[in-house]
Amino acid sequence: MHFSRWTIWLLLLPLSWAYASNAMAEGDWEVTPESEKALQRGLTWLAENQGPNGDWESDDLGLVGMGALAFMADGHAPGRGEFGQPLERALNKILSSPRPSGLLNVADAQRDMYNHGLTTFVLGQAHGMTNDGRINQVLDRALKLIAFTQAEDGGWDYRAVRRDSGHDLSLAVMQAKALRSAMDTGIEVAPEVVDLAIGSVREHYSPEGVSRDASEAEQMKYPGQFTYTRHGGKASLAMAAAGVVCLQEFGQYDDWRIAKNMEVIHAEIAKLKEKTNKNNGRLPFDAYTLYYVGQALYQTGGEDWKRSYPTLRDAVVASQVVRPENPREHGHWHAGAHVGGKPGDLYGTAVGCFILAMPNRYLPILQEGRIESFQQDGVR
Repeated sequence: MHFSRWTIWLLLLPLSWAYASNAMAEGDWEVTPESEKALQRGLTWLAENQGPNGDWESDDLGLVGMGALAFMADGHAPGRGEFGQPLERALNKILSSPRPSGLLNVADAQRDMYNHGLTTFVLGQAHGMTNDGRINQVLDRALKLIAFTQAEDGGWDYRAVRRDSGHDLSLAVMQAKALRSAMDTGIEVAPEVVDLAIGSVREHYSPEGVSRDASEAEQMKYPGQFTYTRHGGKASLAMAAAGVVCLQEFGQYDDWRIAKNMEVIHAEIAKLKEKTNKNNGRLPFDAYTLYYVGQALYQTGGEDWKRSYPTLRDAVVASQVVRPENPREHGHWHAGAHVGGKPGDLYGTAVGCFILAMPNRYLPILQEGRIESFQQDGVR
């Protein structure tokens, strides 16, 4: 792909960099003995329930990728150590599945860009953590497909086709993470793709108490959050978190919309203290929402991370199924929405493990590097 202008500060390091530069958790406010045990139970469930072809009975490559991501988030390498074999099987499944176009989806076409974006993100992380020479070629074609299918307004459709307008924010965040994942491991991304995407994400912000046509300076005076579709679509915790993640991934660290949505996120996490999901397998939020809520907290960092991560972590730990006498159940979580059966257990368990492993900072996406953001006219 052709690029210039985006400067990556932590790049071009050895592929084993993520292991060598791991910044350990800062203390028991980030990691507890209980969270470490829960993480190991979850990873053990993933390993013991995977199956020989590496897909956990799922035809969604994105979910298979989430299984791989859970192992990598705890610092495991393909083919080595306790969880090396299941990680290698999952990556082999992904790397043997691209279509000639580069599309990473073998399921229904309506799931093209969900699976493609999520799987491309995982491969970007694997590219920074392994010496697997197969990844680069697959990743390069996958990134080109993301650029090619971007809509004229900066969004994406469910299907891997180019449209005049994108469908919703849930698709944009998948591609945003894929693009940033690649950049964080030394692969450049076209600035025009990012410019369009940033504009699209901001159009999903909806203020409360003032018109969307009001100036940004006026909108900043009121609460608001990101919505599923443009121009006042459905508001949800998932979309609040997704919008924050998009802006962070694209280097818009000072965008005023981030703080507005973080207040929405903190308020919902605070409510978890009043709930009891003791060992019932129900994550504190559905797997999709939790995945982005955790990343919004971490990427915003500082007081936002310290304020709410311990509450979120403890809720994840408390909800895990603990039944040592039943290996099929012991250590897993349910996805909670959208995905059922064993694939749903894969999704829920992978996300639960990912959230608990975040403080270990093994993944390139969790390193401390920042990119130079594009500075555009107007209020930020």
